[in-house]
Amino acid sequence: MKKYLLAAAGVVAAAVIAAPSAVGAAQAPAAPAPAPAQAAAPVVTAAAAQAPARIRTVRPGERIDAGQGYTVWLTADGKHWADPDGFENFRSVVDGNIDRSLPGVSHQSEGGPVGAFHSGLFYGTRKAGRVVLTDAGGHRTAATLVALPGHPDWGVWYAHAGASKDSPSVTLYDRAGKVLAELPARTS
Repeated sequence: MKKYLLAAAGVVAAAVIAAPSAVGAAQAPAAPAPAPAQAAAPVVTAAAAQAPARIRTVRPGERIDAGQGYTVWLTADGKHWADPDGFENFRSVVDGNIDRSLPGVSHQSEGGPVGAFHSGLFYGTRKAGRVVLTDAGGHRTAATLVALPGHPDWGVWYAHAGASKDSPSVTLYDRAGKVLAELPARTS
């Protein structure tokens, strides 16, 4: 028993010596966290830009926290989203405004001087791999993809990006990295 107590005391002593004590230990000042309004949009590396995204399967009507107060959900008739104030929007996949026989991508955005929430549909393919937004400065932002079970030819993408007076280009890639559809950037 005595040797076990000595061994345990040795482990505790080693831990105390290896890690400075919170009492009286000098610590480097922590860097201030950036304010949420100043958070930069994620930048996609070349490798990540080529990797296919995992398309998350969600139940009809399942509310998805899309970040920064936005919520997204899918129903059999299309994409729904709500902004931080609770205002709800809808984009149909059954009203005839999109041609689901060809690969395509749509884009809606809303935001302000600190950043924007972008979302849209991807459709007309069972091989969707990823959606990437590219701003005027060449910064690429990978979107999150979601779809309903049983609706493999369409789904929804969403992403947050930094503030810009222009709309980014939106590109839909297949799982092998081939461009399936693209919406060009729009300038103000």
